Amino acid sequence: MNIVVVVRQLADLVEELEVNAEGTDIDRDFVKFVANEWDEAALEEALCLKETVGGTVTVVALDEPDVDQTLWTAAAKGADRLVKLTGNDPDGWVRTRERAARVAAWLRDNQPDLVLTGVQAADDVDGQTAGVLAAMLGWPHAAVVVGVEPDGSQVTVTQELGGGTLAISTLRTPAVLGIQAARQAPRYAPISRIRQAQQSTPIEEVGVPEPEVGALATVRRLFPPPAKGGAQMLEGSAAEVAEQIVEILRSKGLVRA
Repeated sequence: MNIVVVVRQLADLVEELEVNAEGTDIDRDFVKFVANEWDEAALEEALCLKETVGGTVTVVALDEPDVDQTLWTAAAKGADRLVKLTGNDPDGWVRTRERAARVAAWLRDNQPDLVLTGVQAADDVDGQTAGVLAAMLGWPHAAVVVGVEPDGSQVTVTQELGGGTLAISTLRTPAVLGIQAARQAPRYAPISRIRQAQQSTPIEEVGVPEPEVGALATVRRLFPPPAKGGAQMLEGSAAEVAEQIVEILRSKGLVRA
């Protein structure tokens, strides 16, 4: 089975993020970028499928800050092929439809059996990458996937719906899946193995044309969260603290006497 995993970079949320001078994006000059955690789950699921049914795992990413490290880490975990799509502005935010269009252009020439990507990312949380990518390719799609079982030219997927309900569907391949969680936690790649991957697994750079994706939403302004007052620490026994909480709620008009 030929599996492609689409990964992306986003600002490390451990870092303190600042809005740029134009107020339209975060200031990317001094921010560390890391792999999207849901994409790491997609990679883990792909590696588990490779170990179960055989095949290859190709990891594809756009040319974004620190992406080489993410790709070599994927190779250290077991990915067979690394591809970086060039042609976009590596210092700017790539919107979902633009990202999907660039990846779709590459996928049309490579025809994998299965495409996995994270169900969403922390900086957009729209959960649209897999669906938009599938629509552009005309392939079946499933999102919020927590289980994948290949069966010849089909794949059975388990999706986590609202309220903890699970749905099981069968899709013909090739298909695009948005992975919510892999069957196991993403594996760890030691630094020594990542360095070995840097020497043994080349990153293929493939240019893709500027996509025509039509009208897109534009970010007009970003604002940092407004500063709030500090926390009020309450002291005393449990009963005394409970009474203080009630008095605070009464003073704010949130409860009646």
